[in-house]
Amino acid sequence: MFLIARGLPLLLALTAQSAPAAAGSLPTSFVYLRDVDPSIAQDMRYAGPNNFTGRPLPGYGAAECVLRADVARALARVEADLARENLSLKVYDCYRPARAVSAFARWAQDGKDDGKDAGAGKRFFPRLEKRALFANGYIAAHSAHSAGNAVDVTLIARPAPLAPAFDPHAAYGPCTAPAALRAPDNALDMGTGFDCFDDSSRTSSAAIAPEQKRRRALLVAAMRRRGFHNYLREWWHFSFGARPAQAYDFPIEPR
Repeated sequence: MFLIARGLPLLLALTAQSAPAAAGSLPTSFVYLRDVDPSIAQDMRYAGPNNFTGRPLPGYGAAECVLRADVARALARVEADLARENLSLKVYDCYRPARAVSAFARWAQDGKDDGKDAGAGKRFFPRLEKRALFANGYIAAHSAHSAGNAVDVTLIARPAPLAPAFDPHAAYGPCTAPAALRAPDNALDMGTGFDCFDDSSRTSSAAIAPEQKRRRALLVAAMRRRGFHNYLREWWHFSFGARPAQAYDFPIEPR
């Protein structure tokens, strides 16, 4: 997940391409993941308030995972592999419009301590000040997600239990807290919540329990088998193949 893939600067110059289109249409080579594999659960955090900014992000006009077609097909192969172990994938973010990436950067550098607002983003960075997120590489000016080949993903059981609805006014625990104290999520406990800006989110962190380590390793191995590479600072973030040089800025619209 995250931006750059969260904190890793792009080495190629990205040119954001807008593609005005009718609702439900996509640029060539992009697909809705739901049309490729509807069994993969979707919890698109940036289309709603359950994210570190506390609000929907620009460009997220629908809570839909959009990816390059080859990436979506590879993700479907991971899903088929996991099904044999009574597990499934759940995606938190897929293609990310460049305008959303810019909104992240503005939020990180706006000088406002939004983390102290009730239900806002402080639970995502419990041990850091908001102004330190950019300097520490958790927020960046470019994102591999905008090229359509990155995905933020976790594991859920088959069948997955229903999670309580997210309440934007609730005082949930920090992303580093035990799973029962965090915002509701029906995913397996991976040691931290998604988008947790903390050292314990490193894939190989020693600060988590053995079962949480095992689950992270299982996810990494399943994704690697089908061509995905994990970003070491975020257990949830994976990229597929070589990173394209082109970033996109078309909005995510309903199918």
